[in-house]
Amino acid sequence: MHSKAQALLEAHLAFIKNQLQQGEIVTQEVLGFFDWFKTQKITDLWCSQHITALLQQQILLTPATDHLIQQIQQHITLALQHPHNEHTTIEEVLPVETIDQIAQYIASKSEHRQKLVKQLVHNPVYIELISNLVQQSLQDYVDQSVVAKKIPGVGSFMKMGKSVIERATDRTFDDALRLYLHKNFNKLSQLSEKLINQHLDDDKLYQLQAKLWHKIKKAPLSTLQHYIVIEDLPQTVAMGEQVWNHIRQTDYLQAQIASGVNAWVEHHAQDTFAQALQDINIDENLLRTELYQLIMPILNQVIDQGYLLDRARFYLEQFYGSDEVNVILEQ
Repeated sequence: MHSKAQALLEAHLAFIKNQLQQGEIVTQEVLGFFDWFKTQKITDLWCSQHITALLQQQILLTPATDHLIQQIQQHITLALQHPHNEHTTIEEVLPVETIDQIAQYIASKSEHRQKLVKQLVHNPVYIELISNLVQQSLQDYVDQSVVAKKIPGVGSFMKMGKSVIERATDRTFDDALRLYLHKNFNKLSQLSEKLINQHLDDDKLYQLQAKLWHKIKKAPLSTLQHYIVIEDLPQTVAMGEQVWNHIRQTDYLQAQIASGVNAWVEHHAQDTFAQALQDINIDENLLRTELYQLIMPILNQVIDQGYLLDRARFYLEQFYGSDEVNVILEQ
């Protein structure tokens, strides 16, 4: 390297080092970059294809690591076992106004509720359940009330030969009852639907939810541990991971994400980053301050450890050692 080039290199590096040691200059550059960035249009820097490709690669095509799964389990466990759960009641974290609004909303959906009830009571599984319940209840009534108590002498006779009574009465009764229920499935379903709707009208459903809220609102959050077994978390989290691993690879979710990204980019096609941040309720001045506080410690470390100056030297040495610079210095 030419002697003058070497001298210029050292002078150049000394100048850069001096500038970096002046904190206000670095601050101005960081804040200046943020001011420049927020005025840029989103579509000038990003396109929907790039955003979608990033999301697909990092979220849809990349399975969760074992370490991440373990962290999820640990955080759920910490949340459930937090000491404040013992002294914090449900009503302290759930506002009663919101609970009341939810109760009113659910109670007001009469049409939706009636459709759900109709689908439930006309389901074959429900019909079978109710039929078995009716049959068993009537059988118990006959066994306990009619045969054993209301027919004189039958109680003693049953002890001597219950199997005879069963063959003579119960089996006939069971067959007749089963036949009757089978013929009247539709009537049972319609009756069930009518009774459920009567007992779950708007006002009664609202009152039911209100009673439930007053029953649980004073309970501590630690009550959740009665329903969520911590020892089962590895299994339940693993099942959640299996569901996610399936969903993330479906064409459906990929199409949903692609459509969502396209809609977002189109909506903000003419917006700057500052306007986009404002739309999601992020104050740019606060973000500017927070970003500054996050970036500055990193830059200070880069400067103090000499990394930035070393990188500057690497490129400047190539510049001052170039033929173009030597030609200039020889003139």
